Amino acid sequence: MISRRNFVNGLAAGVATSAFTSTAKSYAQILGANDRLNFAINGLNGRGYAHLSSLHANSKTARVAYVCDVDSRILAKFSARAEQVLGYAPKAEGDFRHMLESKDVDAITVATPDHWHTPLAVLGLKAGKHVYVEKPSSQNPREGELLVAAQTKYGKLVQVGDQQRSSAYTIKMIQQIHDGLIGEAYMAKAWYANTRGATHYGEPSSAPPELNWDLWQGPAPRSEYRANIHPYNWHWLRRYGTGETLNNGTHEVDVCRWALQAEIPQAVTASGSCYQEKDDWQFYDTLITNFEYPDKLISWEGRSRQGMRVYDRDRGSCIMGTKGSVVIDRGGYDVYDWKGKQTDTFRTGHETTTGDLVGADSMTDAHFANFIAAIRGEEKLNSPIPVANVTVTMLLLSNVAWFVNRMLRVDTETGHILKDEEAMKYWGRTYEPGWEVTV
Repeated sequence: MISRRNFVNGLAAGVATSAFTSTAKSYAQILGANDRLNFAINGLNGRGYAHLSSLHANSKTARVAYVCDVDSRILAKFSARAEQVLGYAPKAEGDFRHMLESKDVDAITVATPDHWHTPLAVLGLKAGKHVYVEKPSSQNPREGELLVAAQTKYGKLVQVGDQQRSSAYTIKMIQQIHDGLIGEAYMAKAWYANTRGATHYGEPSSAPPELNWDLWQGPAPRSEYRANIHPYNWHWLRRYGTGETLNNGTHEVDVCRWALQAEIPQAVTASGSCYQEKDDWQFYDTLITNFEYPDKLISWEGRSRQGMRVYDRDRGSCIMGTKGSVVIDRGGYDVYDWKGKQTDTFRTGHETTTGDLVGADSMTDAHFANFIAAIRGEEKLNSPIPVANVTVTMLLLSNVAWFVNRMLRVDTETGHILKDEEAMKYWGRTYEPGWEVTV
């Protein structure tokens, strides 16, 4: 198998002279003929189905040209579903690098395991593609810096999958908060509750024949295959995942930050452990993390294995101000006065639960519509990488605070951890030789 380094060297030689002309040719063929962009979906086990659904919902402006996964069984199952939904068969590809070489792909979507998010997004940008990348957009803070730099250097758009940024009622409510609906907003609480079971990923064994384990690992240092890592429980292993904080907390903390107009905090704390089950998780199943500002506070409470709801919701955000509060989630919002009396409410009629691992919904449809419109020069991105990376970096810092078990003091301009060499060792990660992320 060729390494990332060799692949990029070969790719770059062609991109330097042909990226502009190939993109122009692609637009002439696609936009000029039927006003649609060609997409490639990468990572097909869970959230990839939401990408498929949303691209189908935007079929007047988008076409799925490729579907890519390193597991042939997952690829075959998804391909059959894609043909059924779309009415045509996208090209099925087991190695994303072949897709990146296609001159007719305008944009890629990334729904792979977390350790692949930034590496694949950067490779996509280098290949002249626009990128829609699921949260978390990076597996560590350094990769966030690299992805922001790559987007600036290569000039293509990067939209992060914080789909509530494209929710019409959320946009309206956030603007009302900014306009003083609840006075001066100064505190926000986010939460997530689920009832995940125990996870035991087994003894080292040979990878199943349908899985390209080497390519699945990609930029991660090589290790033996263990049953039950793939296709989902990698989330709880620090080599590949980012824990529940980034898996789900990203969404609600992003809403809190948006509502409070907060950027990088000055201090981060995190406390928790695996309380419900004593199994092979390398992350917590329960965590409380705080982000401190001179005049604001954001907190997130994550309970992966305890289903007690907050404000009668599995997940959500409560924004508190000097004159009242707003509780908002993916199903609507409730407004309260300063004493806690409800004064307004709104429901979409489509409630979501934390048990849904796909999350296909109208918010994702709208987020893809915004991405497509931005590529076409008609709108600005609702979650561009420089904005989304602030939330992702904050939450990655909460993981670091948990790793070292102490408060982190943070540079509010760069996000770097101040005067703590041990904690800064977690700023980046080690790569498999030849798969380093470079801009």
